[in-house]
Amino acid sequence: MESLAAVVIGAGVVGLACARALARRGIETLILERHGVFGSEISARNSEVIHAGLYHAHGSLKARLCVAGRRQLYAFCATHGVAHRRCGKLIVATASGQVEKLQALLAQGIANGVDDLRLLSAADAHALEPALACVAAVHSPSTGIVDSRALMLALLGDAERDGAVLALRSPLAGGTVGNDGMRLETGGGDRLRFKAARVVNAAGLSAPAVAASLAGFPASALPRSFRAKGSYFALAGRAPFSRLIYPLPEDGGLGVHLTLDLGGQARFGPDVEWLPEWLPNRPADSVNSPADDLDYRVDPARGDGFYAEIRRYWPDLPDGALVPAYAGIRPKIAGRAAPAADFLIQGPAQHGVPGLINLFGIESPGLTASLAIADHVADELQGV
Repeated sequence: MESLAAVVIGAGVVGLACARALARRGIETLILERHGVFGSEISARNSEVIHAGLYHAHGSLKARLCVAGRRQLYAFCATHGVAHRRCGKLIVATASGQVEKLQALLAQGIANGVDDLRLLSAADAHALEPALACVAAVHSPSTGIVDSRALMLALLGDAERDGAVLALRSPLAGGTVGNDGMRLETGGGDRLRFKAARVVNAAGLSAPAVAASLAGFPASALPRSFRAKGSYFALAGRAPFSRLIYPLPEDGGLGVHLTLDLGGQARFGPDVEWLPEWLPNRPADSVNSPADDLDYRVDPARGDGFYAEIRRYWPDLPDGALVPAYAGIRPKIAGRAAPAADFLIQGPAQHGVPGLINLFGIESPGLTASLAIADHVADELQGV
């Protein structure tokens, strides 16, 4: 049985960043990806926003890794030729009763280390974006957008240059854990069996299922696994905005916001549609993944609810201007009625398995934080 220094399960943006960080430290790394292409789930179905770091509680992993990761990500994009734009964002209060919540969000962002935020009056916000309607806004100049596929190509290129290998169509079929490493088996066309001293479970929606498939992993360490679908609608025509426009956050997400792609095309979303909780099936002879059989189709009828939400901050949105675009699924470890959960970067101190890092609940701002998450993981595995 072949022995490997490290295996990363999942080739989304976070998995590729982790593989890059390990390979840069001279650790032989194999990346397992169950699909025929990297980054085809969460990493391909999001807003492609580089977040500044306002939304998460001070001291949380999301706050700390978002702020650090945003700085790293801008630098990485600049040095690797990854298309991006620091376009800025306005977070808006559309009623006087929301102003206190907006001010609290501003204070939280400042506490998190976002040092360029500014509270705007309605007149100041209107001067920046004449089509915008609001009573107050927070301006976040360091928010931006990025070409997520180009980012993943650059991360993979760095990882492969330093010796990492990507194995596509290689789903994890299961494994066992022990004090002397983990024994893993892949499915797919060529079944491989090997031993790994370090394993990073960066499987996104499938991360809980991957952990559950490892014989000897304590069931008590598995978090609950929820999924929230978010649909996006594109604007037919050009939007009269040069910045991203966000309402105040809502339960399960950041509200139906306006984002721009690098070509200037506007899209709105995502909304929040809770899906059934995934429950582990133990024992299993294959990974029973919550990412299997998901329906990514956008129901055109959901657009009906978008108009009222968008017109709170853009009252001149024309009738019939929204067309279905795409949908994504958020991997959540807290359900509908619970407060939003922090990232869960679960290592041996939490689950007792040497050399194993589970990345659970890596939703937004996972893309922004990806390089900082990778450094966090590599630091924890350095001495294994």
